[in-house]
Amino acid sequence: QVQLVESGGGLVQPGGSLRLSCSASIRIFSVHAMAWYRPAPGKQRELVAAITTGGSTNYADSVKGRFTISTDNAEKTVYLHMNSLKPEDTAVYYCKIDSSIRPNGYWGQGTQVTVSS
Repeated sequence: QVQLVESGGGLVQPGGSLRLSCSASIRIFSVHAMAWYRPAPGKQRELVAAITTGGSTNYADSVKGRFTISTDNAEKTVYLHMNSLKPEDTAVYYCKIDSSIRPNGYWGQGTQVTVSS
């Protein structure tokens, strides 16, 4: 069964940086897009950043200019480079890979990011 393994989370001070990564345990076919989500307080997961196979990106307004999403050449791994981190960025971050053979996508287990002084 496909599993997305996330890493890179941790504790960082405000203004610091982290890079999250998410890799599929096995090859995923027919990938359309890769994305990162985080839960808002008392809410469902919200989109943080997404990238299509064509390289187009979307970002939440709250992270524009600070976060960058990217993939490796094989689109097996998706990264989220987070700069100028703020306490409000504290959350569990989940990666998602969209595939035409799995309408609801594949989800990672989440990695904790804590921004605190």
